[in-house]
Amino acid sequence: MEKVLTIAGSDSSGGAGIQADLKTFEEYGVFGFSSLTSIVTMDPDNGWSHEVTSISEEMLEKQLISVFAGDPMNVIKTGMMGNEKNIALASRYIDFYQIKNVVIDPVIACKGTAQILQPKSVEGIKKYFLPQALIATPNLEEAGILSGLGDLENIEDMKKAASIIRQMGAKNVIVKGGHRLASDKALDVFYDGKDYQVLEGPLFATDFNHGAGCTFAAAIAAGIAKGYSVFNACKTAKEFVAAGIEHGVSINPYVGHIWHGAYNEAEKRMVAVDENND
Repeated sequence: MEKVLTIAGSDSSGGAGIQADLKTFEEYGVFGFSSLTSIVTMDPDNGWSHEVTSISEEMLEKQLISVFAGDPMNVIKTGMMGNEKNIALASRYIDFYQIKNVVIDPVIACKGTAQILQPKSVEGIKKYFLPQALIATPNLEEAGILSGLGDLENIEDMKKAASIIRQMGAKNVIVKGGHRLASDKALDVFYDGKDYQVLEGPLFATDFNHGAGCTFAAAIAAGIAKGYSVFNACKTAKEFVAAGIEHGVSINPYVGHIWHGAYNEAEKRMVAVDENND
């Protein structure tokens, strides 16, 4: 079975980060490993405000030592890293174990909060991760920050940002439009250094989209592990996430999560099994 490692933060609400990644890997039929870089908690008594607690470089390394004690990883996917030391450490492990299939989700801010990670973390993504990336998956905000272009408002802006980010070392870039883009469709721009391709999908009028970005990158990683081309991995990931958003679930009064089992209709399979057991 293909093995995929996610190096990312933990979302205590269960919808994003490590939790989203491992759920996605399971749906794709790959074996997921994890190393935590930070823990995100939310305060229901203070408007669901987020707090990010970084995990130390020493503790992250203990986790990575555990992960790499076995067979090699087919793919590594990164998410929220917490601080620059964690980025540099993960980068060293990617180099040492010569991991070629690296999916970089350059998480810069938590959804629902304006909290931006330390500027050094942004610089660390540029310095260490982008040159190692088989593909980087920034959203509009992240692409604007990484490229230095600021607010991206249309497809042409997204293409410019993708080009600049690729010049930083990423072999492929997909800039996600999402709800921030003024469009009645979900539009993403994929760039491999030669051609720009616009991926188009339905835009659902729902707030049940928590974890969509993490899930998208995790699905790309799992698709690559299964042998998909990078572009086809992106196309399938987009369909996977769209199904999850369309069938999103209300978890609490503050946030709605995507349903990771929607693409494979996991809940219907279990109903069928239950009926067959009656």
